[in-house]
Amino acid sequence: MQVITIAARKGGVGKTTLAMHLSVLASEPGRPALLLDTDPQRSLAWWHRLREADVPNLIEADARELPELVAAAKREGIARVIIDTPPHAEDSILGAMRVADLVLVPTRPGPLDLAAVATTLELAERVGKAPLAVINHAPPRTGLAEPAIVTEARAALVGMGATVAASVVANRVSMSHAILTGSTVNEHEPGGKAAAEVEALWREIEAALAQDGRKSR
Repeated sequence: MQVITIAARKGGVGKTTLAMHLSVLASEPGRPALLLDTDPQRSLAWWHRLREADVPNLIEADARELPELVAAAKREGIARVIIDTPPHAEDSILGAMRVADLVLVPTRPGPLDLAAVATTLELAERVGKAPLAVINHAPPRTGLAEPAIVTEARAALVGMGATVAASVVANRVSMSHAILTGSTVNEHEPGGKAAAEVEALWREIEAALAQDGRKSR
């Protein structure tokens, strides 16, 4: 079983949006992913109630319940678990990181967001995790080169010692439209630019999990 925790000490960086979209891609026929919503705002649970599809599964949880819930999911043959965390709540974030095979740290490319990333990276280091930073809510590409602010953000994250995903998720209206219908961009607008970006990120995550699995053997 693979467990992905999405964490950031700063709010508004798109943790929940990524959890929604990645959970659908993480689900396989007959093997839905399991979402664990530990954010008291329960935005993930709100989206899940809007869905007409049967996948993914979702449990509203407290971070203290995570070890037991993850163990139960493994016994039941769940292939993938994605944990959404609250901002600011250090103990909850640490608990979610501890049970993870991969920690994703999303950030907007702005300077104030990047300044806050360091504290999340420090938490991951404290529990022995090597997180994958994801540049999210970025300006869309207008040509072949990525926007300068994205290039600068990538360099800043590398300077912090972070591994940074090559895939960047842009801030696109289709994301909001999809969420309001209880779907994802891959369901709402398959073949669109937003769907392609999320799919590219998921492929990177799969590769990172596979590499981690090979190291642990």
